[in-house]
This record gives sequence, structure tokens and C-alpha cells, in this order.
Amino acid sequence: MAVKLRLTRMGAKKRPTYRIVATDSRRPRDGQYLELIGTYFPLEEEVKINEEVALKWLNNGAIPTDTVRNLLSKEGIIKKFTDSKKKGN
Repeated sequence: MAVKLRLTRMGAKKRPTYRIVATDSRRPRDGQYLELIGTYFPLEEEVKINEEVALKWLNNGAIPTDTVRNLLSKEGIIKKFTDSKKKGN
């Protein structure tokens, strides 16, 4: 099973909010997910991410989509992930 970190659309018409979730890559965009990682409110440019859960999934081999990778980078989570991999080697 290939796990991806991606966005699931929520909210009203013209007022989107997104959940950042870990899900099987074969599932539909708004389908069932494995775990909720955080939320993203693009109109307010607000991001809330549970860092421990995000790092857990990254360490388990989950692949983030381009948008989620950008959000994780802005929060500094990708840097922590790469630093922890360098220390492990």
C-alpha cells in the first residue's frame, strides 16, 4: 500500500478549507483516510500541522504531494525530517 500525504477539500463553495491527511494513494481525493495530520485555510493563509504525526508518516515512507511538501517546508517539518535522516546514517 502506497501512502501519500495530501489535501482533502472541505468547506463551502468558494470558501475552501483543506485537511492534510495520510491516505492510500488509490483512494479518491475526498475519500476515507488513515489519519488526520493538520488543516490548511488558504483564504487566511493559516496552516496547523501536528508535527509529531507528520514526522511519523514521513519516517514510515509516506510521500507528500507537491502542495503538502510546500506547506511542510514552510512549517520547518521537512528540514527536521532530513536532519533526522542525516543523523541516522
